[in-house]
Amino acid sequence: MFRWPIFIYYEDTDAGGVVYHSNYLNFFEQARTQWLRSMGVSQTALLQDDTAFVVKHAALNFCKAARFEQELQVESEVIQLKKASLTFRQRLVDEQGVLYCEADIQVACILLSRMRPKAIPQHIAQEFHGGS
Repeated sequence: MFRWPIFIYYEDTDAGGVVYHSNYLNFFEQARTQWLRSMGVSQTALLQDDTAFVVKHAALNFCKAARFEQELQVESEVIQLKKASLTFRQRLVDEQGVLYCEADIQVACILLSRMRPKAIPQHIAQEFHGGS
């Protein structure tokens, strides 16, 4: 399980101070990126190696409206690891564990120049396998 703090800024909200629905995807993306960084994986190095991760599928369940100036955290775990894809379960929660949004997000590894599936680099797959 990887945890990443999220602060709700004014720009994340609509006129009523409620987080705009598409911004939950941004929060989940930030957490996945920070997880890679915590493993020492540079996305710049991946791109230089013609490798990228792209979202293939996302299913979100909006449970409670997050609001301006809340301090929340994204909990992320890998629930499925395949040769060229990962499925993450990500949850946005408060410090008491109240669930605001939950998502299952499938991310595919691709050969960027051809936009075709590519095996997840071994060092990354090993890191996620150890954490799943």
